[in-house]
Amino acid sequence: MDKELEVARRLAREAGAILMGFYKGDTKVEWKGYDDPVTAADKAANTMLVRELAKAFPNDAILSEEAEDDQVRLTKDRVWMVDPMDGTKQFIEKLDEFAVMIGLAVGGEPKVGVVYNPATDRMFYAAPGIGAFVEEALTTKRLRVSDLTDPTKMVAAMSRSHHSPTVDAIRQRLGSTGEVRSGSVGLKLGLICDGRAHIYIHAGAKTNQWDTCAPEAILRAAGGIITDNFGDPLEYNTTRVRNLKGIIATNGTIHDRVVRETMAVLSERDRK
Repeated sequence: MDKELEVARRLAREAGAILMGFYKGDTKVEWKGYDDPVTAADKAANTMLVRELAKAFPNDAILSEEAEDDQVRLTKDRVWMVDPMDGTKQFIEKLDEFAVMIGLAVGGEPKVGVVYNPATDRMFYAAPGIGAFVEEALTTKRLRVSDLTDPTKMVAAMSRSHHSPTVDAIRQRLGSTGEVRSGSVGLKLGLICDGRAHIYIHAGAKTNQWDTCAPEAILRAAGGIITDNFGDPLEYNTTRVRNLKGIIATNGTIHDRVVRETMAVLSERDRK
């Protein structure tokens, strides 16, 4: 999938340039729903990405956060999953923790992934037969998750904008006290790919397939694991685009335990 990765990387940079053009000025914010902002930057990047992906791969379907969902995609084997800006809140707050995310799911599985942070010019990417890499400044490094097995020494990638008592309870059961915060889901998973974090848990149902497709392709290629709260694979190109059963991403060494502790905490919470 050399062409797919090449196109995705190029378009991520072009979308990043669009975002940075808006980032330097005033940001007009609209609201799609409660706690769900969108800006002119999201929309401009989305327009370009959808247009250019359709031009490059006319037989593929596209599912993008800022475009109407054409359910014809359900008849397609290849679906591009696009978030023109993951981390809109951080963009609005002028924090450099947002990313362009472009993923390709084939047969319902993430294959190609690009997560690009234009504010830092840092790009994570992966594709079958290539592996996972991070490119920044003048260097390109192969990504590999940490082999750490002691949960008490593991660092959790945490949300910048949301505090979750449920995640706190899971971490307490694991004995994990270290944390690093970031805005974009893609950048949080990038921290695991790069060995700077080991666990990311989103126990709720607020993420969508475009939030996880590209990061999952990269994490899996780097040796990590991502499932839902019950240890089952995330599903792609389904009728409902939300990840209704949450997300657990780890370096893989204690993934089963994280799933067990998550299920235990959720069970306790639901009994209250």
